[in-house]
Amino acid sequence: MDEPSPIRPTDHEARALARSLITTARFAALAVLTPGSGAPAVTRIALGLDAAGLPLTLISSLSAHTKALQASPRAGLLVGEPGPKGDPLTHPRLSLDTLAEFVDRTSPDHAALRTLWLASHPKSKLYIDFADFSFVRLRPLGAALNGGFGRAFVLAPEDLA
Repeated sequence: MDEPSPIRPTDHEARALARSLITTARFAALAVLTPGSGAPAVTRIALGLDAAGLPLTLISSLSAHTKALQASPRAGLLVGEPGPKGDPLTHPRLSLDTLAEFVDRTSPDHAALRTLWLASHPKSKLYIDFADFSFVRLRPLGAALNGGFGRAFVLAPEDLA
């Protein structure tokens, strides 16, 4: 006999919660695969959105996670932080399966992203123009939303738009 699925049908409330988690996140946990060994590695990154609402980060080419994304652009992204009270596992979080897309520093897109990024991350003005920094879009391929106890959903990219 089949076990009942803990996954609920995706509805308007789930889509709204997922979008809220993405739009309010200022940082996220990024999971990549280490080149050579293939071992998973997780790091914290600054997070913003591009004009289309896609997750975006600004990272240095000197970082291990940049090298990992260049070798294998599939990555996991976790947003949603526990609140100040209660069991951390009852607070909503969104785990995204993403494809990293590096933005060429010489493209007009880079200049537009720079303006957007500085509006939401003003302290990055100290290093945003360093030659080793570039923007990376993290294009969602799918997501798993844990909206709290007993509220699990699977979302498609269009659910996050």
